[in-house]
Amino acid sequence: MKIFYLLSILLFAASCTVQKPDDLQKVQVQVHTVVPAERKPSNEFAVKLITLPGFKVNVYAEGLENPRMIAVGEDDRLYITLKKAGKVVSLKDNNGDGRADDQKEIASGLKVVHGITIRNNKIYLATPTELYDADLQSNGNITTPRKLLNDLPDGGQHPNRTMAFGPDGKLYVSVGSTCNACKEPNKEHATMLVMDADGKNRKVFAKGLRNTVGFDWHPQTKELWGWDHGSDMRGDNIPPEELNKIEEGKDYGWPFVWGNREIDRVMAQAPDDKTKEEYARETEPAVLTYTAHSAPMAFKFYNGNQFPAEYRNTAFMAFRGSWNRNPPSGYKIAHVRFDGNGRPVEVKDFITGFLSNNGTEQFGRLAGVAVGKDGSLYFTDDHNGIVYKVTYTGN
Repeated sequence: MKIFYLLSILLFAASCTVQKPDDLQKVQVQVHTVVPAERKPSNEFAVKLITLPGFKVNVYAEGLENPRMIAVGEDDRLYITLKKAGKVVSLKDNNGDGRADDQKEIASGLKVVHGITIRNNKIYLATPTELYDADLQSNGNITTPRKLLNDLPDGGQHPNRTMAFGPDGKLYVSVGSTCNACKEPNKEHATMLVMDADGKNRKVFAKGLRNTVGFDWHPQTKELWGWDHGSDMRGDNIPPEELNKIEEGKDYGWPFVWGNREIDRVMAQAPDDKTKEEYARETEPAVLTYTAHSAPMAFKFYNGNQFPAEYRNTAFMAFRGSWNRNPPSGYKIAHVRFDGNGRPVEVKDFITGFLSNNGTEQFGRLAGVAVGKDGSLYFTDDHNGIVYKVTYTGN
């Protein structure tokens, strides 16, 4: 197998980026590009993953093409988008051995399909610019997807639309930025959109969010929380990934501000003829931050009963892994602990072992996370085509 491991140190000047020159200032930054070599997991790999005492990880399904986001049906059947293939599959373990023995393709021809959610016996699917719905059937199939929208903002650098229904019954859709850092001409880019279930009455719920792939509502407080990706090419430790409490009408600062209202010095003039300092004071600071460039993906609160009681009303996070940092970061499933008042207090490793050999090799790029009806946790590795299942045995 050919090993690819690249370490380069670059002097970054804003004028070499693809954004308009008047958006950026010339700021020299030392940047590391570190790409760990891809390694295929063996059949025994899952049992060697590092998790906490009492938890067990096993392969639930494999051989899938680029599995990304997961939705769970009432019968504990998983529905998973296969982004590169433009397909959706359903998976179910009928014989109870911890592996899916019922696997079927239920939709195809959906280019770059990513977002998926279920509500009222309907499944909703999102491509970069389109929104579909379809009826769920008892055998795991669906009816022919019906197009609800065809004018979501184009993909650009971040084409992956994720979505979920909120406690208010509205559909929330995350729309990332078209770029690493620029002034977006379309007001719907770098936002959280909200709309009716049929795609009507769409509006911007919150803005200044570069790429909030993972978001969910706290089961008790019903507050919306989401992890936003920080800009690349700012150095190994800047900016951190950030967890935001996402509220209607609020601005979270991208591309001018990150973290605790820290000003991005690479960006030029702030919007609306304000100084950067004036603009920063009007934005919402992050509530919690994490290691830069870890690439947070799906984020789900745990509402099951299988795991110990201290996990209820806390959350799990898939960190896909960095390419713009030395040493690499991410490549793990993390546990985000919330206190009794519904406020996040820390991020702890939950499942590691995907990054090895001093960061020169990786065995998985993680994407989707979901909680099964039986309280098990599922997550996807889209590079190796695997769906993992995490159970609590207490042993």
